[in-house]
Amino acid sequence: MDSVIAPVFLEFLGKPVWIWLVFVGVVLTLLALDLGVLNRRDHEIGVGESLKLSAFYITIAVLFGGWIWWSMGSEAGLQYYTGFFVEKSLSLDNVFVISLIFSYFAVPRALQHRVLFWGILGVIFLRGLMIAAGAALVSEFHWVLYVFGAFLLLTGVKMLFASSDEQTDLGDNVVLRFLKRHIRVTDRFHGHHFLVKVPSDNGSGSGNGGGGAARWAATPLLLALIMVELADLVFAVDSVPAIFAITTDPYLVYTSNIFAILGLRALYFALAAMVHRFRYLKYALALVLVFIGGKIFYTQLVAKPDPLIALGVTFALIGGGVLVSLWKTSQERKAAPAE
Repeated sequence: MDSVIAPVFLEFLGKPVWIWLVFVGVVLTLLALDLGVLNRRDHEIGVGESLKLSAFYITIAVLFGGWIWWSMGSEAGLQYYTGFFVEKSLSLDNVFVISLIFSYFAVPRALQHRVLFWGILGVIFLRGLMIAAGAALVSEFHWVLYVFGAFLLLTGVKMLFASSDEQTDLGDNVVLRFLKRHIRVTDRFHGHHFLVKVPSDNGSGSGNGGGGAARWAATPLLLALIMVELADLVFAVDSVPAIFAITTDPYLVYTSNIFAILGLRALYFALAAMVHRFRYLKYALALVLVFIGGKIFYTQLVAKPDPLIALGVTFALIGGGVLVSLWKTSQERKAAPAE
């Protein structure tokens, strides 16, 4: 009887439970350190602090990848690093959307880190569900990989030819309109609180005023948090299939995803200050999606390429996109005074 029950408790998604516990322990320690030590008080995070915090998260992610390389082999290590780099690269687009959300709600810079921090908890849960579902589909129906590949190819091509002048009007978002109609929302921020008690005639949501009895209401900070979570969910539709194209190991997919997102949220404040300098990066991201989508078909129909090639090509595309963006914007700034 024990020999039948033991494997159920000792393994989870094909990996020993203790390996998952190591990852969970590292992430919980990082989150506790972030909120309990480094950012106990709400404050405006500058570019320098953002870069230092991001470097810290990247160092932890790289060390974790080294542990995977040592404990699971070089191929698993390369797949982890490729997945980490792909997820971090694809998530750069998320910075543009988060910046738009914060601007729309006029979230003070001192409160933006709080939204991003609590948003991480939702990401950890939602990405876990999506990756578990994706792993189950790939395990049960191998042809799903072809669907992932076709989706990535089409998304990449669409990004290549999409107009760079398209503007997103957050006020027209269906979810946001629904929230404003069905929940009470205060007309101003209340410190760093997501929910507050206000008199029933003092909210701007649904519900009829009168009587002044205190009732719970959401602040604009909660709406910003929900929209950030929704944005991550939308971007995960691209990034999760992209990482399954690199490896179908749920552990490598999930850990590389979470570490990349942790570091990107830390880097947000530096990137948001320079976001205008990376407007050509989307073309590099589009080529990455096309490359990864093509890699799926090549792997299934021809042979599995060396993981080092996938990492090198991805790194070269993103690096090229960054360099071209910096060069082009520099040239445009030099030409502006002459005009």
